[in-house]
Amino acid sequence: MQSVEAVAPIHQPTVVTTDVVIIGAGPYGLSLAAHLRDRGIAHRIYGRAMATWSDHMPAGMHLKSEGFASTLYAPGNAFALSDYCRERDLPYRDIGLPVQLETFTAYGREFAKRYAPELDERTVNGLTSRGDSFELQLADGERIFAKRIVVAVGISRFAYLPPEYASLPKTALTHSSEHHDLSTFAGKRVAVIGAGASAVDIAAILHAQGTQTHIVTRAPALRYLGPPDERIPSPLMRLRWPVTGIGTGWKAKFFEDLPHVFHRLPERMRIAVVKKKYAAMACWFTREQIEGKVSEHLGVTTAGIDFASEGVRLTLERRGGETTSLVVDHVIAGTGYRVDLERLAFLPSNVRARIRTADGSPILSQHFESSVPNLYFLGLASANSFGPMLRFACGAGYAARRLTKALAAARR
Repeated sequence: MQSVEAVAPIHQPTVVTTDVVIIGAGPYGLSLAAHLRDRGIAHRIYGRAMATWSDHMPAGMHLKSEGFASTLYAPGNAFALSDYCRERDLPYRDIGLPVQLETFTAYGREFAKRYAPELDERTVNGLTSRGDSFELQLADGERIFAKRIVVAVGISRFAYLPPEYASLPKTALTHSSEHHDLSTFAGKRVAVIGAGASAVDIAAILHAQGTQTHIVTRAPALRYLGPPDERIPSPLMRLRWPVTGIGTGWKAKFFEDLPHVFHRLPERMRIAVVKKKYAAMACWFTREQIEGKVSEHLGVTTAGIDFASEGVRLTLERRGGETTSLVVDHVIAGTGYRVDLERLAFLPSNVRARIRTADGSPILSQHFESSVPNLYFLGLASANSFGPMLRFACGAGYAARRLTKALAAARR
């Protein structure tokens, strides 16, 4: 009698259907998940909680935003950063006490456990448009069918290197977002390019650990946000100079309270405002760590970078044409972030081609929807549509509430 070999069953990837998929688990993705959960809207959220903050921000830094504006948003404003710090007996003040990166990251992860317990850390490898819905493929082969996709990825996806730096090997130059642990530069020579918060924060941390640190910038001077007034403002002072999560004054109040009105402004005006207002200036608490301690090369451009036996040589040029050389072991570019949908590998080219953009960012409806039906963008990618608040963590509350309301209405 002829024997018959057993045939192993063919594994079929799991197929799941849901209403909404959120890609990204930072303040925007987690806040949206908390609101969707509260409204009973079926959803899935993919990503590692607070990964941008834990992996792409330098250990030891402090947040630029004040304590009251450094929070995630559950319905009813439950479980703010102040609540987390109170539970764990951690130092906290609404204004005047810089928030440690490690505290904010741990808080965000605890928020995820409480308000987004369905968080799935698997990677979304690809996305296919199926009419007005989508099919996603995860790294392990599982397929997800979703009616709507919300892209809420962190800023590290949009790290920007100017063209003169982009071709250099990483042994010579890296972007600031590539460094969480700066201890590898202890005892070395490092040039930090830029004058914004990320560049100055990194320079301060490098100097404190014994790195010979240089700041190189075309700006004629480093500008710092002034220290907050820790007194409780009188009603008159609050009327004349209101305090908001992105700054003080009536312009800041407009940007914080009326992003839906900002959305109606002419496109060119919106883009110009987002570029110029509330740029990532260094914070008051880093000033004493920099001035008189870190070598500042101000009002210069990098005319060339080459390699010498003693290290990486930068040729710095002043406006009048005078040049000097600076030799270091490594260059860190604190050159900021620019939205570029090409950087989102999970978006196929045929989907990206259908997304209308302005200055690199998707053009969004009043409910954060792109020109591709049922594809939404939050965070930095939505700032040109809704204003500078959407560049900060404090914009997550507005985005979560407004988008949840729209998604709930669409189900009726």
